[in-house]
Amino acid sequence: MKLKIIFALSFWILLLALSCKTDDISFDTPSKALRFSRDTVFCDTVYHQVRSETYAVKVYNQEDKDVMIPKIALKGGAASPYRLNIDGKSGSEFTNVPLRKKDSLFIFVEIAPVANTTQAIAEDKIQFQTAGTQEITLFSVVQDAEFFIQNKNNSNILSTNTTWTNKKAKIIFGDLTIAEGKSLNIEAGTKVYFTKNSSLKLSKNSTLNVTGDLGSEVIFRGDRNDTRYDTIPLNWKGITAESGAILNINYAKIFGGETGISMKSATAIIKNTIIHTFQNQGIFAVASTLKAENMVMNNCGESDLTIQKGGNIDLTHCTLANYWKLNTAMPAYGILASNEWKNAAGTAEYGALSLNVRNSIIYGDKETAVMLKPTTGQTFNYLFDSSLLKYSINSGFNFDGNPSVINSIKNEEPLFTNYFVEKMNLRLAAKSPAKGKGRLTTAQLVPLDIVKISRTANPTIGAYQ
Repeated sequence: MKLKIIFALSFWILLLALSCKTDDISFDTPSKALRFSRDTVFCDTVYHQVRSETYAVKVYNQEDKDVMIPKIALKGGAASPYRLNIDGKSGSEFTNVPLRKKDSLFIFVEIAPVANTTQAIAEDKIQFQTAGTQEITLFSVVQDAEFFIQNKNNSNILSTNTTWTNKKAKIIFGDLTIAEGKSLNIEAGTKVYFTKNSSLKLSKNSTLNVTGDLGSEVIFRGDRNDTRYDTIPLNWKGITAESGAILNINYAKIFGGETGISMKSATAIIKNTIIHTFQNQGIFAVASTLKAENMVMNNCGESDLTIQKGGNIDLTHCTLANYWKLNTAMPAYGILASNEWKNAAGTAEYGALSLNVRNSIIYGDKETAVMLKPTTGQTFNYLFDSSLLKYSINSGFNFDGNPSVINSIKNEEPLFTNYFVEKMNLRLAAKSPAKGKGRLTTAQLVPLDIVKISRTANPTIGAYQ
């Protein structure tokens, strides 16, 4: 019996050995050009000394034979900011790379550059030695950056009055806090990027001054610069302001996080600013003061603007659209206003509300864009003057015959040029019912629209003339 087992094992071992021998691979030098999944790799904008995400290129052998690629290398050699990974090995040059007939090979690319200027172009080529020389171009924008990192050894607090210029992008890891009573001034064209779960916090009585300009807006967003992340929320947390804090914001773009601006007993003056794509709210104001002019908002799951525990809110020539598509179960209001707020302990607190909306559009694709929730016994004053509103019987107030709703338009499509957040064009078509319907005396208080076009004659409702 043992002898039979020995013979059987010997037979299968011999058969396996012969099979391996007959399947020996013979690799030839390529006689035809290789085919690539793309001939140019555009990498995401990166920051100096920060490694990018990984990009993949597929290389196809179109010949009816196995080939050995003599050389795959970066043209810039070891000095290139790019690195390749082939078959699990990282480097800048690879020799004798096998590729079976009619098969393909993945090449993974990443970049970790050092920037010598505010913004530079990093370009290189992957060269393939085949029947001739073939190339794939690698291209990325590199920004110089300054890092603010919170860890157990660094609380990441700005303890002195600070000014940021646009010479370097600012990269925030964790929470960056403006100390009590201190100020942070951010000049035009500055880019402020936040890693996942990071935020900017204003302590009590601190100040944030943002002085952007048209074409040189101050950017607040997640650190992933690929444009597909522009339409994705939760890339960072947001900006929070504690009691007595002041935000002066002019020409900023704030997008792609959890809640854009959270205020508790704080004050914000926001002008010529676009806020969009937040999981919860664009602005969450608790017992706060908000004055906004030429403010554009869109694509926030709960609401563009949530007001709780009352406060003093004035919106003039604002466009609050909401076409949230990521979770249709969320209410996606333009404005949600209430006298009530529940604190961290779950206890309800109340405050008086004064809400004034003038020459503004509050619209979306849900049943109502305006939801008012007054509390019995609490002051709840509101005014909609010369505005266009998306309204329903569930909005919490009467539109028709209401002395607090003056000269306003109900449930007429504003005819935005392109309300999808990828385009983010909330300008109005020539046939829009909001054209020329703004109150002139209100327009004269904000004589230029968000792109600096005069509105002192035939003013249009909303942020765009």
